[in-house]
Amino acid sequence: MNNKNLFGLIIAVVGTFLIIAALVDVMRRYTQPPPLDQNRIQERKRYLTEIQAANADALNNYAWLDQAKGVVRLPITNAMELTIREYRDAAAARSNLAARADKVFAPPPPAPKAPEKPNPFE
Repeated sequence: MNNKNLFGLIIAVVGTFLIIAALVDVMRRYTQPPPLDQNRIQERKRYLTEIQAANADALNNYAWLDQAKGVVRLPITNAMELTIREYRDAAAARSNLAARADKVFAPPPPAPKAPEKPNPFE
């Protein structure tokens, strides 16, 4: 390689790196969220409180998840006690769990098919 080709190659590599660096800088500025002001801080705290309350409710209270299928949400302490009690006989507990999972995750029945109309162009 002569010096002219080597110099051109170096310029091309440096130029490529500069272009990539400029694109990274532009994308960082473009995607950076706005700074948090006091209103946004209060809003985030309120959302966090709501999420924590919903999670505490889900962990500590009974609720129907799917009443048609008979699926109930239990408080976490009751669920742990029930699991310990059921798994004293591990084989029966596994078969019971498999039967309940099949019931909960059963596919919905197929939709009724409409009668096909003959194509008028056939």
